[in-house]
Amino acid sequence: MLLEFKTKNYKSFSEEADLIMMAVPKQRGLDYSLCREKIKGKEIRGLSSSVLYGSNASGKTNIIGAMDVLRSLVLRGNIRNTEEQMMPNPAAANLELIPNNQDAEGKPVEFMIEFTEGGYRIRYGLIVYVGAFLEADAKRRVLQETLTVNGDMVFDRNDHLKVGTFKSISDHVQNNVDDNLRDIAERGLNPEELFLVNGFRIIYSGSFAKLIIDWFSNKFMIICRADSMQLIKRFSDPQKATVYIEKTANDAAKIFGINSNAVGYVVADGESETKLCSIFKGLKNKKNVAIAAEVFESYGTIRFITIFPLVIKALLTGAALIVDEFDASIHPMALNSIINVFHNDDINVKHAQLIFNTHNPIFLNSNIFRRDEIKFIERDEDTNNSILYTLSDFGTSGDKGVRQHEDYMKNYFAGRYGAIKDIDFTPIFEELLAREVTE
Repeated sequence: MLLEFKTKNYKSFSEEADLIMMAVPKQRGLDYSLCREKIKGKEIRGLSSSVLYGSNASGKTNIIGAMDVLRSLVLRGNIRNTEEQMMPNPAAANLELIPNNQDAEGKPVEFMIEFTEGGYRIRYGLIVYVGAFLEADAKRRVLQETLTVNGDMVFDRNDHLKVGTFKSISDHVQNNVDDNLRDIAERGLNPEELFLVNGFRIIYSGSFAKLIIDWFSNKFMIICRADSMQLIKRFSDPQKATVYIEKTANDAAKIFGINSNAVGYVVADGESETKLCSIFKGLKNKKNVAIAAEVFESYGTIRFITIFPLVIKALLTGAALIVDEFDASIHPMALNSIINVFHNDDINVKHAQLIFNTHNPIFLNSNIFRRDEIKFIERDEDTNNSILYTLSDFGTSGDKGVRQHEDYMKNYFAGRYGAIKDIDFTPIFEELLAREVTE
């Protein structure tokens, strides 16, 4: 369960941005949507969802991109660029793209994530120097890397390596780690490599490092620019069958609305490329016919079909599903139904979470989201710095207070929460018409 994510000096977030997925104390309403978990006898109340609002170019995509970059770094174990250039988030492959572009000094980029897994409360922090924006030849290095489990320091790596007592993870630690191996661990620190994935995993605890890495790989599901081709390539399995129809996703697609008998993944003879197709059964020749879905189905239908398996996977594994513009081309009633599933503690028994950004104001409703689940991102026009805050930050009293059953949508359009921009294209067209008259 994701509890918190922080970043600093990442793209438009020159100052620290803190995405909190823990319930605000004394916050009332929609308690059934909370994910409760006990660790060391203390109950943690996590949010099952969060929705991010803000104007275009405010930084909504950037906060999701920052999570994607951290995930990518942990999975490859270093802060070097990757040769995989077809990644949906270019900044995850080319790290010279991640620093704030207003900073000419090359300040460090910071990440921190806290989550629960396997009965542990894990906090991992990473501060890296990758140069200034677009400085591709900067000498990169990890400035600080920390791992804390259940409140106990496991390691703190900066100029030197400090190793804790491993009290919280004693069942995972190798018993034969002597001073010589500790010296090797410290002297072997590569400034461009993560200690978690390399030294700690090899010398101290392969099993606990695997627990963390597996969470990043399987339960930190981040979808940037959620187009259909990306999702098909990432989550389909062309080896299952020549024509593969996943029943649950297909049943959901029929409820959503399709123009064929079924939808499935097809692999043509001699090809490895998976294609989403509309399947027609019982035609005149009594053979099934597969037609590329993009030819026959609407874009909204295709997008829903390719995203829905992620929802299934998140619910079955207890993953955090973070999607950029989840609702693009999808009817809000369909998305609202998915939100309700995440909020249903009889179904969401493994504490899956859904985080997405949107421009659709329909979700600004106290009957859909708690106040601490509604986030805003605003970008200052003078400094270009983005800030992240929550509706619950306004409190419930005073001139700026927001009470439980106020009309959130009305208040948002009235500018009470910020994160909205007045847009008027009229002067552009007036000038255009004036030029035509004079010419």
